[in-house]
Amino acid sequence: MDLPPPTAPYRVGRVRSVARVLAVAACVPYVGLKLAWMAGSRVGIPDGSPLLDGGVVLAVGNAATVLMVGCVVVLALLLTRPWGLRVPAWLLVVPMWVASGLLLPIMTAYPLQMTVRLLGGDGGQTSGGEGGGGGDPFLDPWVFGVVYGGFIVQGIALGTLFALYAKERWGHLWQGRLRDLPRTPASGVLRVAAVAAALVALAPGLAHALWAAGSTAGLDEGRVAGRTSDFHVLEAVNALFVAAAVAGVLLLAFRRGGRLPLRVPLVLVWAGSAQVACWGGWLSLAALVGAGDAADRPTTAMVLIYAGQMLVGTLIALPAAHLLAERAAASTSSGAPFGARSGSRA
Repeated sequence: MDLPPPTAPYRVGRVRSVARVLAVAACVPYVGLKLAWMAGSRVGIPDGSPLLDGGVVLAVGNAATVLMVGCVVVLALLLTRPWGLRVPAWLLVVPMWVASGLLLPIMTAYPLQMTVRLLGGDGGQTSGGEGGGGGDPFLDPWVFGVVYGGFIVQGIALGTLFALYAKERWGHLWQGRLRDLPRTPASGVLRVAAVAAALVALAPGLAHALWAAGSTAGLDEGRVAGRTSDFHVLEAVNALFVAAAVAGVLLLAFRRGGRLPLRVPLVLVWAGSAQVACWGGWLSLAALVGAGDAADRPTTAMVLIYAGQMLVGTLIALPAAHLLAERAAASTSSGAPFGARSGSRA
């Protein structure tokens, strides 16, 4: 799926230039806060917050998240520079998939949470699925607005850059409709993986749906005591992403809705599998290294749900990626064009 070097002169249009600036600028508030905390500042951290007792684990976590945000800057450059077109596909797609999985739940849930609050919801301080406990406040309210606002801008900017880049480099792979997909030796594997993913997804999907509806089964004491409208909105969003991932892979595997454009199930698979796998992995990591009161630590059931999410996302993403690799190989062997290439760029 490689492209020849770009033709000279290589120009970046206004859309990409603006998106690149926004992606980089949106990282500044988050990195600034993290560096301040690493230096000993308590800005945005209220008295009694668990963050004040984080110690080495918190310092390492802050450093790691700063590096993760640094990857956003690298991706923004990679998606807008000539050398970016020569990067191996996996070296770009995997980080973008992870970034999508971590940013999408914030981009979708946070605006919905704010809307529900405006309509009278009892929203409280949450931290992307880790907050909502009944203990001391985690961060000052303004921190969430600054940080999550930055994440939303990052997601929109990076998504715009990646969509333009992917259309230019791999746009031919998702042309046509579902019914146009040929049967290949990998079709059977895709069907088996889709059914397996759908079965495994029942557990996390039902769990998130039940928690969104008010059930407390499997939740730790802190979350049970501190549930607000924010918690219910986030759980509903989690359930929807599970459903989107499963729907996308089932459409690809069994070709239902043959007139549907191929890009529709591919978008469902990308967004759904990324959020389910990566967010589940992030919460699993937080559960492993988390500190604080025992009442606020994830239960065994919650840890199993997070692990199930990672499995579901992987089961969905890998065969879908193999399907695209097959189409790329077939396109190359048949001499089909790689897609539009020109000296001007959006």
